[in-house]
Amino acid sequence: MNNSVLSINNGDTAWIIIASALVMLMTLPGLALFYSGIAKRKDTLNVIGMSFVTFCIVSFLWVVYGYSLSFGTDKLGIIGGFEKLFLNGINVNTILGTIPEYIYVAFQLTFAAITVALVSGAYIERIKFSSWILFCILWFTFVYIPVAHCVWGGGFLAKLGALDFAGGTVVHINAGIAALVGALILGKRKETSIIPNNLTSTVTGTGLLWFGWFGFNAGSALAANGLAAVAFVNTNTATAVAGITWMIVEWFFNKKPTILGLASGCVAGLVAITPAAGYVNITGAIIIGLFAGIVPYFVVAFVKPKLNYDDTLDVFGIHGVGGIIGALLTGIFADPNINSAGKGLLFGNPSQLKIQFFSIIITIIYDAIITFLIFMFIKFINGIRVSTEEEIWGLDRSQHGERAYGL
Repeated sequence: MNNSVLSINNGDTAWIIIASALVMLMTLPGLALFYSGIAKRKDTLNVIGMSFVTFCIVSFLWVVYGYSLSFGTDKLGIIGGFEKLFLNGINVNTILGTIPEYIYVAFQLTFAAITVALVSGAYIERIKFSSWILFCILWFTFVYIPVAHCVWGGGFLAKLGALDFAGGTVVHINAGIAALVGALILGKRKETSIIPNNLTSTVTGTGLLWFGWFGFNAGSALAANGLAAVAFVNTNTATAVAGITWMIVEWFFNKKPTILGLASGCVAGLVAITPAAGYVNITGAIIIGLFAGIVPYFVVAFVKPKLNYDDTLDVFGIHGVGGIIGALLTGIFADPNINSAGKGLLFGNPSQLKIQFFSIIITIIYDAIITFLIFMFIKFINGIRVSTEEEIWGLDRSQHGERAYGL
């Protein structure tokens, strides 16, 4: 909108510029290092490349049509309009709240990019690089954009009152379901063991994700205010609690506390607090962290082996399940004293939990169906999986003719 009554707040603008850079850091290099450190040595560069090319593709498509269809004028509650294609109508004087609309465009771009990049962790070590590029374009267009509009862009879930402060539904459930569906279609790798080639890289990536997540969650207040401060503290607290909890649970069952487990628990905590960060008080954040350290662990350690699916880096187990936990618990712990826009079950509004559950189910069904159709289309026109020989050689050599390590 362009309203002369509104004016740019320099502090808010500076904060959202920084927050946007922090969220970009989550994808490059944060997620790239986190994922590539767990992958096999011969696939390291390919995994990094998947995050890198995703950011490039989404950055371009976002300004062409992504922003307009996500945040343009609502059409039937499911998609935005075409009036802001190529950022038409946005200029240096266009204001959204107290910030220039240009920086809001950039901030939302970074969310779109990391959502698509997250999915790659389920497909690594066997998907063609060309097929991943096609998936990025199609899934971004037909899944991410409609879900983002429905929840954040004034669509029907927003009008229903679904709460998602920074992306539990739009980002993590969305990515987790796509990860599971795609992994089932791709099938299992020839060698399904996970022996991280560089845990130092993974832990460094975890630290960068945690650091960048402050922009992700606190930045979603869209101002340098008390709500941003609450989201910041809630994010840090839930993450720490989840990391400790995962470590203790794993220690109990496996007799050793692995550093990979500690890192995984921290990521699960970051995921689960995301939809709730600006709605819950510190007690709610602690409880969310506890659940995030327990439930995803059991899904990864016990449910996944039982069901025998090959989600390589547990994107569904951590992001999908963690997002569901966070979205549901937001419906229970949303505190109107923290944010008047959210009032959960414990504060006298049981209908909020029903709304949260409905939004989760709708997202899962839509995402699963469209992701399945996208994979079928890609399989028909390009194939989706590398040959057995290429998988054995490693995707660094077979897809790029390069190696991550020179020695």
